[in-house]
Amino acid sequence: MKITIERSMAPADIDTFYGIYVTAFDPLRTRAAARHLLSAQEFAAEMTDERIEKYVAWSAEGQPIALTTLTGDLAAVPWVSPDYYAARYPEHFARGALFYLGYTLVHPDHERHGVFARIAARIVRRCTEARAVCAFDVCGHNDDVHQIGRSIAALSRSLDMKVETADVQTYYAAVFNGPKVAA
Repeated sequence: MKITIERSMAPADIDTFYGIYVTAFDPLRTRAAARHLLSAQEFAAEMTDERIEKYVAWSAEGQPIALTTLTGDLAAVPWVSPDYYAARYPEHFARGALFYLGYTLVHPDHERHGVFARIAARIVRRCTEARAVCAFDVCGHNDDVHQIGRSIAALSRSLDMKVETADVQTYYAAVFNGPKVAA
């Protein structure tokens, strides 16, 4: 297996990864209040957006098996406010050391082969060398089930880093059952 950093993906690889992406993110359609599943067109736009780095793991046969997105241009991520992060981390922003980690996909046949760990190690190394801030978001469901925030925070045992909550958005639902009936 080798890992490359791509600026733009070939159409066939985009199709391969979109299938994996749908498999991974489709369950969130009913488990997360925010929309997490990009359309095929939105996904393809990210895969060809040169501002977004694609860390791609390739099998020995040359097939793409895993993908993680990372960008130093927070404007490339439509749901992120670059101004928010620039105001909180002005020194990092000024020197181009403010990143946003998008999503990670691993082909189901390779999920238990350390592929995610190898890609994560590359990104952690890059962030450590740059003394960067790497922002990311995780829906409550994924954080509860996969403990992503806790797993990343565990890196602080071996690195001089800390994970902090940058912001929280709470979704409410008001259920109206008609007028209140007097007792």
